[in-house]
Amino acid sequence: MALPRLAFQTLAAALLAAGILGCGTDTTTGFETHTSAGGAGGGSAGQGASSGTNGTNANGTGTGGAGASNPSSGSGFDGVIGGDRPVTVHVPPGYDPAEPAPLLILLHGYTASGKVQEIYLGFTEMADKHGFLYAYPDGTFDKRGQRFWNATDACCNFNGSDVDDSGYLRQVIDEIKQAYTVDAKRVYFFGHSNGGFMSHRMACEHADAIAAFGSLAGATYKDETQCKPSEPVTALVVHGSLDPTILYGGGKLFGGEYPGALETSETWAMLNGCSLTADETPADKDLTVIVGSETKVTRWDIGCEGASLVEQWKLVGSQHLPGFKGEFKAALFDFFLAHPKP
Repeated sequence: MALPRLAFQTLAAALLAAGILGCGTDTTTGFETHTSAGGAGGGSAGQGASSGTNGTNANGTGTGGAGASNPSSGSGFDGVIGGDRPVTVHVPPGYDPAEPAPLLILLHGYTASGKVQEIYLGFTEMADKHGFLYAYPDGTFDKRGQRFWNATDACCNFNGSDVDDSGYLRQVIDEIKQAYTVDAKRVYFFGHSNGGFMSHRMACEHADAIAAFGSLAGATYKDETQCKPSEPVTALVVHGSLDPTILYGGGKLFGGEYPGALETSETWAMLNGCSLTADETPADKDLTVIVGSETKVTRWDIGCEGASLVEQWKLVGSQHLPGFKGEFKAALFDFFLAHPKP
């Protein structure tokens, strides 16, 4: 994991997604373009842009939040919740306080910010289309001055911080519910890299509050006994087959071991009570700039408890920062909407 290259790579990916860099940008920077399946080396993030959702002090010891601050109760006006770690809640134009709305929380990668992650993935448009309340909070800063989430034992608390991000993010959910009319059966997480690891931890520890989650280039605990969800949670595991940062087949980060995408998927299938006999018949998807239907879909949905299931989207030929097309966002939101809590 080449720490010095992280900031440039994720910022470059964000600028590419924003249309500031062109399609011919050098693929050695660690992201994909329309002419190559490039992308890799280094991590998922860069401090690049500031998100307007502030991290805490440099040692990352804050745990955040002290109630909502001037939240919106009207249609299409964003509000802010939280205390020393404020989070902007994006409110879709058609929001009606009389109608419960789904909620999506996006978690950024190591060294990034919520804003950079949103620039890269661009979920706001789909959140507006489908009426989602939407937030992308920030992690705290480690001793290197890099934002991180204290997720699993593998990623990415490299300095032994005692910050309680699991408790903080649960508080974010609860405060948004207090400020807005949230459909408790449709609360979702999606995270990239370190944010993916954190999404897994949230599902392990707060299954009662989460209907489904997605992880891009993340993983659950290698020791499956560390994940004890109180009820089933639908899981979506998205991973590039050529990711050299968080390896598709599993690996280690500074000695912390993490499982591969298949093992992660099978762990969630087991936790959800599903048969470990996978269904590989679902149609392939065309989600990235790589030519053809490059995404192989595998599903575990036999015998699962609580209407849950597990899917893996294997991005064949993609690396750590896939070059997604608009079809990815559409497929992801469709997946979430199809899997509320029963």
